[in-house]
Amino acid sequence: MWSIIEKSLPQLLLAAVQYTIPLAVISFTLGLLLALITAIIRLKQTRGAFKILRAFFSFYVWLFRSTPLLVQLFIVYFGLPYLKIKGLFPDGIKLDPFLAGVLTFSLNTGAYASETIRAAILAVPTGQWEAAAALGFTNKQTLQRIIIPQALKISIPPLANSFIGLVKDTSLAASITIIEMFEVSQQIAAENYQPLLMYSLVALIYAVICSGLSWLQGQLEAKFHLTTTGGES
Repeated sequence: MWSIIEKSLPQLLLAAVQYTIPLAVISFTLGLLLALITAIIRLKQTRGAFKILRAFFSFYVWLFRSTPLLVQLFIVYFGLPYLKIKGLFPDGIKLDPFLAGVLTFSLNTGAYASETIRAAILAVPTGQWEAAAALGFTNKQTLQRIIIPQALKISIPPLANSFIGLVKDTSLAASITIIEMFEVSQQIAAENYQPLLMYSLVALIYAVICSGLSWLQGQLEAKFHLTTTGGES
């Protein structure tokens, strides 16, 4: 058993460094940017043509929150090649597995995180807007300098939980042939006929990574809590 672990562990760790962690970090970064844009657009009450844009982003959030992530991966990777648009994509939209994974995870993360950020922005007292207006701040300046920094502090715990969840969800990328940790564990299990051992080993690696991220989350929360407390005292 130990010889199998000793032989398999480097391969699993290499897959984590090459695919699992980059996939999670890139997807979460892009998803967070998309979430911020989505939350701001959905909160703006501008009338006219802007309502169409707000409706589009509302539909996007509804769609990705209402469908399973695995189905979304299959649609993007296996389904889009059959979407043939004359003049644009005559042969369908064919994406590299890693790119398809990043696109799907980013869109999924953006939909969920946008609700977190939207709720955090709404949680900032309305008096902050009034105080900023009294100081001559524009709405854009108020949002950038006052509201968003406070909202990000509020949203750190749920966003950190989302990132930890995303790291675990990257195991679904094996379904579209991305050679991340779970895919490698499946390949090794097919060779040594030890599925229980291999899947337990990859589960342990995920547990270690997520435990480290949970510790970092606690440190980040403590830092922002102390900063906020120190500013108030």
